[in-house]
Amino acid sequence: MKVVIADDEPLARERLRALLAQEAAVEVVAEVGDGQAALEACAAHDADLVLLDIAMPGIDGLEVARHLAAFDPRPAVVFCTAYDAHALSAFDAAAVDYLVKPVRPERLHVALERARTFTLGRGQSDGEGGVRARTHLCARLRGSLRLIPVEDIRYLQAEEKYVVVHHARGEDLIEESLKSLEQEFGERFMRIHRNCLVSRHELVELRRSHDGQVHAVLRHVPQPLEVSRRCVSQVRDAIRAL
Repeated sequence: MKVVIADDEPLARERLRALLAQEAAVEVVAEVGDGQAALEACAAHDADLVLLDIAMPGIDGLEVARHLAAFDPRPAVVFCTAYDAHALSAFDAAAVDYLVKPVRPERLHVALERARTFTLGRGQSDGEGGVRARTHLCARLRGSLRLIPVEDIRYLQAEEKYVVVHHARGEDLIEESLKSLEQEFGERFMRIHRNCLVSRHELVELRRSHDGQVHAVLRHVPQPLEVSRRCVSQVRDAIRAL
């Protein structure tokens, strides 16, 4: 079983590494100290398990777990934290176990067995189940990952099996469905077409062209975006409410 250790405390990583050395059929493939590095390590090594701290620089462990839920194959997640106050959120994020520091050898062994069971039948998550929305989207780029702040996204457009994320620094492809993004970020983005969600904060006005087609004008997008007839009234209402 390939394991990634993600903790911003070197001593905590060292302790986990020592405990894992006593376990059979376990290989530590990476040790990292922040959330983005954890995602990159899991992608680079096709990790089976990540031992994940919650309080880390950048994106926290709970958000890392939600990104990992979209990986295929999806690694098992075991949270290792000094606090037990996050237990409910951890299991909402589909963790297979939750260990409180200092981690005891017998509890780590149980967590590893649960992770092995998970990897035998792992599959995609059926949904977020009420977990708070992510603060970033994750794009894969030639073997590495880019985290895109949700607040920087101007609109999302479906193209075949990908979604193009148009944001403040350009555009990236993500392997998520527009429908799932609409469900997760419905308060921030609204549908203007079957293939497009726009940031509510970007909406400026609606314009009707000479052929009767309605377009949405966005604050930081040069080209107006087509609005389908079924979406016109709700987009107009959203603009009035701004």
